[in-house]
Amino acid sequence: MANSPSAKKRARQAESRRQHNASLRSMVRTAIKKVARAIETKDLENATAALQEAVPVIDRMANKGIIHKNKAARHKSRLNAQVKALSA
Repeated sequence: MANSPSAKKRARQAESRRQHNASLRSMVRTAIKKVARAIETKDLENATAALQEAVPVIDRMANKGIIHKNKAARHKSRLNAQVKALSA
C-alpha cells in the first residue's frame, strides 16, 4: 500500500488511467468486431463502411500507445484483405 502522499496520488492517477485505457481498448475491439460481423454476413457495403470507421479508431489508439503500432497495422491489413476478398 502507498504510504507517502505522492505515492497515494500516483496510485489514484494510475487507477484512473487504467480505467480510461480499458475503455479505449474496448472501443478498438468493438470497431474490429463490427467489421468481422459484417464480413461474416457477407455484406460488402456494411463491411466497407465498418472498415472505414474502424481504421481511424485503430490508428488513434496506436498513436496514443493503447495498442502497439504493429498490432494496429496487422489488424488493418487483415481486415482490409478480408473485405477485398468479399468483393471478389
